[in-house]
Amino acid sequence: MGDGESVMGNGHKGPSLIPHPPLLTPPLSLYIHIPWCVRKCPYCDFNSHEAKGGVPEQEYVAALIRDLEMALPQVWGRKVVSLFIGGGTPSLFSPRAVDELLAGIRARLPVEAGAEITMEANPGTVEAGKFAEFRAAGITRLSLGIQSFNPRHLQALGRIHDDREAHAAVAAAMQHFDNVNLDLMYGLPGQGLDEALADIRAAIAYRTTHLSAYNLTLEPNTRFYAAPPTLPDEDACAVMQEAIEAELAGAGFEHYETSAFAQPQLRCRHNLNYWHYGDYLGLGAGAHGKLTFCDRIARQVRPRAPHDYLAAIAAGKPAEEHEVAVADRAFEFMMNALRLTGGFDPRLFTPATSLPLAAIESAVQEAERRGLLERDAAAIRPTLLGQRFLNELLQLFLPEDDAE
Repeated sequence: MGDGESVMGNGHKGPSLIPHPPLLTPPLSLYIHIPWCVRKCPYCDFNSHEAKGGVPEQEYVAALIRDLEMALPQVWGRKVVSLFIGGGTPSLFSPRAVDELLAGIRARLPVEAGAEITMEANPGTVEAGKFAEFRAAGITRLSLGIQSFNPRHLQALGRIHDDREAHAAVAAAMQHFDNVNLDLMYGLPGQGLDEALADIRAAIAYRTTHLSAYNLTLEPNTRFYAAPPTLPDEDACAVMQEAIEAELAGAGFEHYETSAFAQPQLRCRHNLNYWHYGDYLGLGAGAHGKLTFCDRIARQVRPRAPHDYLAAIAAGKPAEEHEVAVADRAFEFMMNALRLTGGFDPRLFTPATSLPLAAIESAVQEAERRGLLERDAAAIRPTLLGQRFLNELLQLFLPEDDAE
């Protein structure tokens, strides 16, 4: 399908997708991927690799800085509004390495005053002891991969920490950080509703600022996918989800994204930039990025394997890049924006895509007819039904060639 053609994925011919005004430059975030873990969890499909024999910390930080230097012409003069160090397990790196990395970034790119700087960490007594030093290095927000406080479920998930280490890590994080997220999962092997709620209540008791609650799913290329455990059925998981949402609402958390809950004014700014179709430069093994220019949107990806990434940096060719077709921009925008329970301001659509809002009108109408979307002058947002059946909602916005 050519860039001047468009069909929304509901069988209705849409208006031409010939771009109208130039694209406006959205906020820029920075994502850093550190790909090593102590052990690969059986449910994990992220780009992570077991750290056999340690991690090449010094070499990898130098490669990240070199990667950034090669990317500077594409983002020159733009301020970084948020920074996220993900993995893998970034907290395997020493505070000295994290300090060196952040100093190297600040020396090469302007970072907005008060920018949110998040690092992921996994529980464990050794890592918990680093939290004060990570805070001193410049990390402002810690995201802890707790998953569960139940020792039986932690063992079933293949986690390297136990319930005591989980509680100790949260307590240490709360001592040194004002902004802490806890990742939890439900729908775990052998888990009942009372156990799912017990995890949520334990997290709430720590008075953290942010919680993420994910339904465990079996992803391809994982050990769980190859040898599936017995999980609660779909109806049981739906009951857990509704109960978790009610419990968190009662504790003052706002359910602002599919799996994200925050205390007022403490939503994750980095992830909000993703969901508002903002830009992000991705550095590190397997990192993805999206960059907007006046006439095009480019997506980038770095080599997944750490040794391939280091070789690509040494060769001066860190990223593969492809342009987002005009016909795909509407779907990409909606795929992100409709994860937000509050939806999006319709005025954001054209500056982000260079397409008229009319390009999605027939799909919006069909979604309204099915009870999946609602709108007013301020927002186009998923209904509760649309939140529950998000994939069905998003399919309405696929270009025709993809929808067939």
